[in-house]
Amino acid sequence: MNILVCISHVPDTTTKVKFSENNTKLDTAGVQWVINPWDELSLTRALELRDDPATGVKKVSVAHIGTANTEPTIRKALAIGADDAYRVNTEAIDAYQVAAELAEVVKNGAFDIILCGIESSDHNGSNVGGMLAEFLEYPSVSGISHLSVEQGNVFITREIDGGKQKLNLPVPFVGVVQKGIAKEPRIAAMRGIMQARTKPINVSEPMAAEAKCSTLNFEPPEPKADCRFIDPENPKELITILQNEAKVI
Repeated sequence: MNILVCISHVPDTTTKVKFSENNTKLDTAGVQWVINPWDELSLTRALELRDDPATGVKKVSVAHIGTANTEPTIRKALAIGADDAYRVNTEAIDAYQVAAELAEVVKNGAFDIILCGIESSDHNGSNVGGMLAEFLEYPSVSGISHLSVEQGNVFITREIDGGKQKLNLPVPFVGVVQKGIAKEPRIAAMRGIMQARTKPINVSEPMAAEAKCSTLNFEPPEPKADCRFIDPENPKELITILQNEAKVI
């Protein structure tokens, strides 16, 4: 059994976001790029399954849509433990285009489980996993918080309103993973970093999937107001502010 983890190349969540060209493009100067946190947790769980001989998982690969400047992020995934990687050599524009290009990677490989993080920390669209399943005509399951493989049988737990649902799934399928799939992301050891230098990244040219969305401009949020201190002996003033200004009560 083989697992493919789809990964995104996103700014570190502590990055101070700036825009250029009249707020139409992200200013990437000084940005630290990382693996999307939900994808990193997906990769961690996939590697845990591979490392357990009882699961039957033999190989974990990663796939990414991006240009050559994203390869350090892919190398990080390889350093963490992925066996190999696939990169489609084109800029990621929107979820439809990304899902279409990822579908070609899956069709040209031999993968039983395809994992996607629930969303990327930059766009927060939550669209790629579902679209990818539609392109492949695979079943898909969202909200996965636990994944296990026992003698070739796949069991998942997903979050639903009011509780949890446990399922036994046939392969292949697309799984959309959320928080809880792994406790902590796996950290690359020095040995893994050295091995990652020689692990293969299979680069392919895009199928020229047409993006359905384009960015017109970005608008930063309004600056936060200064803190206001209320005399603890004057609760009436606090209540008035919460009622008439904040409108939360």
